[in-house]
Amino acid sequence: MSPSTGDWPLRDRTAIVGIGETEYWKAGGADRTEFELACEAVRRAVADAGLTLADVDGLSIYSGERSDPSELAQTLGLRDLRYVSLYPGGGNSACAVVHHAALAVASGSADVVVCYRSICQGQFGRFGRARVGAGTARAEVGSTVGGRQAFSMPVGLMSAAQSYALEARRHMHEYGTTSEHFGMISVACYANAQRNPRAVMHGRPLTLEDHQRARMIADPYRLFDCCQESDGACAVVVTTTERARDLASTPVLIAGAAEGLAAGDGGDRFRRPRELWTSAGLAGVARDLYARAGIGPADIDVAQLYENFTGQVLMTIEDFGFCAKGEGGPFVEGGTLEWPHGDLPINTAGGNLAEGYIHGLSLVNEGVRQLRGTSTSQVDGAQHCLVVAGPSAPPSSALILRRS
Repeated sequence: MSPSTGDWPLRDRTAIVGIGETEYWKAGGADRTEFELACEAVRRAVADAGLTLADVDGLSIYSGERSDPSELAQTLGLRDLRYVSLYPGGGNSACAVVHHAALAVASGSADVVVCYRSICQGQFGRFGRARVGAGTARAEVGSTVGGRQAFSMPVGLMSAAQSYALEARRHMHEYGTTSEHFGMISVACYANAQRNPRAVMHGRPLTLEDHQRARMIADPYRLFDCCQESDGACAVVVTTTERARDLASTPVLIAGAAEGLAAGDGGDRFRRPRELWTSAGLAGVARDLYARAGIGPADIDVAQLYENFTGQVLMTIEDFGFCAKGEGGPFVEGGTLEWPHGDLPINTAGGNLAEGYIHGLSLVNEGVRQLRGTSTSQVDGAQHCLVVAGPSAPPSSALILRRS
């Protein structure tokens, strides 16, 4: 039977047994290199699992990861690697790298797989910057471009903020969504960061009035609708549930995992079908994920939803069935997303907006903390946590984590 229509053979057979992270800084604040941050996060995650570096025999990382897995393995003295996986893209990879780690340990391809992401934007420059040609930071006089850039750059569409803003504006046009609705997402994330001393925005509370007064970045997105620019690293350790029982750490079960790309979606966002212009492109991922975990939206106690931009969070909420299409704006009103009394508390460490922008892997870490009962914004009795990676193009991913 297909795993998208029946019992998923991996359901609850694998677990996250360790999480680790460095300090998070505003871009340029790190006092170590990106590679050093990656090594630190991996060491901490392995120690949190109650394992040693010699136990690690697999790595699962983003394809855009600059901290090379072979160099990291050699530097940390890992034993012979039996499995290495690179998932294409950036924030869309946050849950997929964990999915691939689960597939590896469940199949016996590896025993202990570490997923990691390191970003030092102060060292290398920010992600999402407009670029022309390989390795260049900006368009030079006389530069040439091809493909979709030849269409988008002459009209000033050069950055992620600009292209995703078009989708947000379309959602506003079709469904009456407002900038205030986007601001409610920011306010919820910033409020959680005030209880999290690790968060870059700890000590910097945000009101809806602050959000509305902030400068425009790409209409309709204002400053606080956009994720941070950060330095830092985090890591996750995955093994089988059977082995997890012998470890001192508290395991969190991987109840379901899914990846996908909607028909007609892809790297060129301007060629998407009309229905995807008001979607995060994740409805298919949501369908498969719920089927594999054997639960539905009503069973989700807390969610960690990737916020490159707030409008995409609102569309993700719709794609994952928490409300009907076009009703995301009214859904977020009245504190729905806020801890501790909201029906769907989100991004309880602050998320990309207010904790740190580590391409979403920090959202997995916070999901684990929620189900261990150690979050700084703990949801009482949480049994299931939904974690969703960045909106599609390239293929995106999601997880449902379950308390063991």
